[in-house]
Amino acid sequence: MSGQDKAPLVAVIATGGTIASRRGVDGVSTPSLSGEDLLSLVPQVTARLKPVDLMAKDSSSLTLADMQRISDAVGVELNDPAVAGVIVLHGTDAMEESSLLVHLQHVITKPVVFTGAQFTADHPDADGPANLAKAIETALDRENAAKGVLLSFGGRCLPAWGLYKLSADEADAFRSARPVARAAALNLVAPVADLRIDIVAIYPGCDATHIAASLQAGADGIVLAALGSGNANPGIAVAVKRCAERGVPVVVSSRVPEGLLVASYGGGGGGYDLVAAGGVHSSTLRPGQARILLAALLANNSPAETILSAFGEPHSH
Repeated sequence: MSGQDKAPLVAVIATGGTIASRRGVDGVSTPSLSGEDLLSLVPQVTARLKPVDLMAKDSSSLTLADMQRISDAVGVELNDPAVAGVIVLHGTDAMEESSLLVHLQHVITKPVVFTGAQFTADHPDADGPANLAKAIETALDRENAAKGVLLSFGGRCLPAWGLYKLSADEADAFRSARPVARAAALNLVAPVADLRIDIVAIYPGCDATHIAASLQAGADGIVLAALGSGNANPGIAVAVKRCAERGVPVVVSSRVPEGLLVASYGGGGGGYDLVAAGGVHSSTLRPGQARILLAALLANNSPAETILSAFGEPHSH
């Protein structure tokens, strides 16, 4: 058996995104490269690579059902004893959502690493090959399994919990709202595909029209992209109470990307008042990831106390 045959096997799940995209004659970028195409762009690595072509979508088009497919595919590779690590090639627009869902639904027994690109494969500054090469290196380090799902991107390695996209045009595109060694493993295994969780933007002077529309549309849960550390106004507090009375949980997050969120303001519509009205305060997760966590909790029929605890400050361990 050759040295290459003895090299560890890394599964590379291709889902589309910029890393798999080229510009057409009309100047529009669309995913067009297969997993095999992408692996051919990677410099020589000390691993055997197993391409898995799952889908070819821009991540802005992903549904919860698509994210569930990605999570299920990761589960298949985690359960394959021949596979030493798993990489997911993914678009950057929804990277934070899919990576958190995988983190929540699986016991991570081997490294699981998400990566992608900011620039298309045919761009003069294409960053996909370097990101993939670094992701392979990260997936080959067995110690990374203890950190949960990771993102390797732009030279950084970040935990899925708290992940958010910082820049729309820089190669170093991601940060973590509050880095932790590993957020508590919740192992929320039930599928989220059939749930509707809406995100409602809060802004100065807003009313509850969009919350009412979400209720009317049959939302299973609502996330508020609130102001500051999780604040709104008295009218929103009334709407949150109405949701609680109907059994529709409302999670209060923030449009502010960095820092721990604390529900300390009153005044009728501050974070303290929203919690008093029945809202669930998200200490760390921003709206996109808060939506995923709420979906996973509801899919698993989690009781109210579990939902409250899950959105609290995660513990490193």
